[in-house]
Amino acid sequence: MIASLLIAAGTPAAKVGQHAAAAPSMFGAVLALLAVLALIVGLGWLLKRMPGSGFRPAEGMRVVASLNVGAKERVVVVEVNGEQLLLGVTAGGINTLHHLPEPLPTPAPARLPDLKNLPNLKNLPNFAQLLQQRLRKEP
Repeated sequence: MIASLLIAAGTPAAKVGQHAAAAPSMFGAVLALLAVLALIVGLGWLLKRMPGSGFRPAEGMRVVASLNVGAKERVVVVEVNGEQLLLGVTAGGINTLHHLPEPLPTPAPARLPDLKNLPNLKNLPNFAQLLQQRLRKEP
């Protein structure tokens, strides 16, 4: 027993944390982040090219217009190979309501209104003035 204590006392003590891994550097963290982002983009690219994925629209079919008529009910105009169908979509199924003899007109592209040229807006106070009035403490 005494011999083992003497042998243990004669060996130099190991430093605490000698075998611990070094702290990760900023370069390693950025490299790991870029690897994760590349993995996400690569998997997304792969999913788009796999057959049966829902990301690609079906060829020859597109939704022309859609209107919600209830919580789970919609009326949808679908174009299939140049023919337009009016469909009723519910939680229970899809029903053909009408075959449209001629296609719906294409809607005009949405535009933002030109607020600078409206005559009624010229008389409105400035937003900064309104904010200052509201923030003032009145006795």
